[in-house]
Amino acid sequence: MEKFKDLVYTRPDVAKAKKEYSAWLKKFKKAKSFEEADEAFTAFTKITETVATQQVIASVRNTMNMKDEYYDGEIKFFNRAMPKLMLVVKAAGKAMLDSPFRPQLEEKYGKHFFQDTETQIKLVKPAVILDMIKESNLTTTYSKTAAACSVEFMGETCNFYGLLKHMQSTDRAERKAAFEAWAKLYEGVSDKLDELYDKLVKTRCRIAKKLGFKSYIDYVYLARGRYDYKAEDVAAFREAVRKYVTPLCERMFKAQAERIGLDKLEWYDEDLMFADGNASPIGTPEELTEKARLMYEEMSPETGEFFNFMTEHELFDFVTRENKHLGGYCTFLADYKAPFIFSNFNGTSADIDVLTHEAGHAFEAFYSSRRLPMTMLTFSTSEINEIHSMTMEMFAYPYMERFFGDKTGRYLFAHFCDAFKTIPYLVCVDEFQHKVFENPSATAAERRVIWREIERKYMPWRSYDGNEFLEGGGFWMQKQHIFLYPFYYVDYALAQLDAFSLYRIKAEGGDAWSSYLKLCSMGGMYGYFETLERAGIPLPLKPETVKEVADFVEKQALELKDKAN
Repeated sequence: MEKFKDLVYTRPDVAKAKKEYSAWLKKFKKAKSFEEADEAFTAFTKITETVATQQVIASVRNTMNMKDEYYDGEIKFFNRAMPKLMLVVKAAGKAMLDSPFRPQLEEKYGKHFFQDTETQIKLVKPAVILDMIKESNLTTTYSKTAAACSVEFMGETCNFYGLLKHMQSTDRAERKAAFEAWAKLYEGVSDKLDELYDKLVKTRCRIAKKLGFKSYIDYVYLARGRYDYKAEDVAAFREAVRKYVTPLCERMFKAQAERIGLDKLEWYDEDLMFADGNASPIGTPEELTEKARLMYEEMSPETGEFFNFMTEHELFDFVTRENKHLGGYCTFLADYKAPFIFSNFNGTSADIDVLTHEAGHAFEAFYSSRRLPMTMLTFSTSEINEIHSMTMEMFAYPYMERFFGDKTGRYLFAHFCDAFKTIPYLVCVDEFQHKVFENPSATAAERRVIWREIERKYMPWRSYDGNEFLEGGGFWMQKQHIFLYPFYYVDYALAQLDAFSLYRIKAEGGDAWSSYLKLCSMGGMYGYFETLERAGIPLPLKPETVKEVADFVEKQALELKDKAN
């Protein structure tokens, strides 16, 4: 494999791909043995993977520069072409389900894959193709709108992420000024974001209705592969968070206010854990990446092989630039069994979280794709996928001194507490989306009222220092998942509890690494509940699990606080 920058991108010939797909599908249907059927099945899945690989290359290069007209055009091409190709994939899926060799195929590739195939057949119909194209185009417009936002602040051009580092300054006036600039950026595009979200809600509801669902919520639970639980189970989980997590977070924030010498925390104070400053990583992006490589070599043979592969082929982009897409992600080049990590370094400890969180995703993809019978099985449901990333963040604790030097204790305490304190916000986003799609005709103003009420329920400490836009409920707009990945965000909360459960095993002397490797090795072979059971990880949806994790976190946080300097 070449370095990512040298990979040749070629727009897929969709007509040719459909023809090849149909030819192999014909052979599959005529197969006289399992071996013949499996050969044809492997061939047409390979066609899908090759098209997807080119789409990922185009997507990554588009996010590297949202003003690159060529790759912007390629994304528009895929938005038009992929839904049409999905109809051919659907035909193959139906043939698989009807095949006399289905039992042998299920034994090799797992029953869960066939359950997903059944779902895709239900969700991909000609009647919704145009709406799916429209949804993709709207999300692309959102990404371009957000990426184009910038402001001059303290002598530099900052996007949303660039301002966040100033909100960790020890100078409260600087934090407040950065906060006001950040809020003003969002307020300045709020009309556009409201309009885009209105259109997305209507489009998503229309897709669900055309497919025969009572609501988009019913549709999206099935689309996200939530076969083991329903919306009412998630509602019960959110209530457990309110009951067991929110009170501890409130105590944590109160102690934080005292520690930094404030009577009351405003939102721009929440990221400052110590009066004289948070721990910041030591080194340039290149130096931090090299430190990460050494860390993974020491962690295990498996992680060492993985990160050396990433480094050799330059499968990451960490530097923040103008017109670069916000946030971070891990994606996957199926043809090369190669992950790619994208992020925006900002000089804070969040940079190290990228080298552990997104690298956790990437490690799982690298590890499982080389062990599973089919590359398409590499990823599981997002509730499982986020365990890979969040657990890696904590498994990296023993190596953090090379990144933070004598401030390592501060980083560990802050990271551990922040991982817990974010859970109420995660369920806020989830409940907000449920409320929106329970009331899809709500106006933009009504949505803001809904958001602020939910914030007060799960985050009673949250204050925006009188900022009218945010006090009025505008904060929801800063979460790109609401626009791009509907109903995803609660998966982070579920996975965070599982990550704490694995770290608890490690902290108490158990073999958590074996459980983690087993989890990573399974990819998407099994469903959510079965995957957790096979890996020996407790189900986070249970209220007793939420309580047990909260009790462990409170005890562990006190121990880490004593080591913070």
